[in-house]
Amino acid sequence: MSVAGATGIFDSVQRSSAMAASARRRRMRLLPYVLLAPSLLFLGLFTYLPVARVVVESLYDKPHGTGAATSFVGLGNYARVLTDPAFHQAALNNLIYAVGVLVPTLVLALAFALAVQRSTRLSAVLRTVFFFPSLVPLVAAASLFFFIFLPGVGLLDYYLARLGLRGPNWLGDSDVALWSIIGLTVWKNAGYYMLFYIAGLQNVPRDTVEAAMIDGANSWQRLRFVILPALAPTTAFVTVIALIQLLTSVDHVIVLTRGGPSNATNLLLYYIFQSAHENFEYGKAAAATLISVAILLAISFGSLRIMERGARGNG
Repeated sequence: MSVAGATGIFDSVQRSSAMAASARRRRMRLLPYVLLAPSLLFLGLFTYLPVARVVVESLYDKPHGTGAATSFVGLGNYARVLTDPAFHQAALNNLIYAVGVLVPTLVLALAFALAVQRSTRLSAVLRTVFFFPSLVPLVAAASLFFFIFLPGVGLLDYYLARLGLRGPNWLGDSDVALWSIIGLTVWKNAGYYMLFYIAGLQNVPRDTVEAAMIDGANSWQRLRFVILPALAPTTAFVTVIALIQLLTSVDHVIVLTRGGPSNATNLLLYYIFQSAHENFEYGKAAAATLISVAILLAISFGSLRIMERGARGNG
């Protein structure tokens, strides 16, 4: 075989190898998208498509029962929501509810975690006791507390009567009803968030705690200046998770008070439920949903930023 023929064969083989390598690279570049395609499909169908539908519905209005056609109102539904006194009341209730639940829940969760962080037989029992309420479905917990809160004959009033005290109408008094729901929620959630703090305590530097003890720091000083700063990332995460849960739970309100008395326990999610399923104002409900999500995102982002700055300052 001549040199020219051998060179031609070699060039042909080289081109074939280069084309095969290029095809393999194209397939490898496409492989991640192929593997992600099922997840992206479900994400689009069950997340982005519903969000887009809510955005579109918030721009239209169709009066229920009038036979009128759907009409484009632009930002009219948002204006109706933001000028609705019931929405203002629900937003204020939600703020009181969130703060009233979040602070004692985090304090109790941290106290529980500190009490059971050591692996002993007693701590194992206490962990089970503290965590058990979080296993009870919210509807079941609300039904249980309905009988606890019954005026005069409920379990709470029974024990108050034995102490010579008389309880209020826990769910019928507009000054007390929201705090009763707050008490139920704290009981339900504290054990769940305890788990996050138990995990966070495992990352607290033991040598730093021991150094503080050697320097003469008492238990409160070690907690204030060593443990809490180390738990700042855990607190930030738990705060955001808790806020999302508090703004997206409505089962207990439906079971116990249905927003009453006099809108005293009407939360944002129940306001949206009423607008859509009782008043059939779907455009208004969609606008209220987007406003609530915007509030939630702003609060969550703000909480994370504050916690991050605190962690950097303590670091």
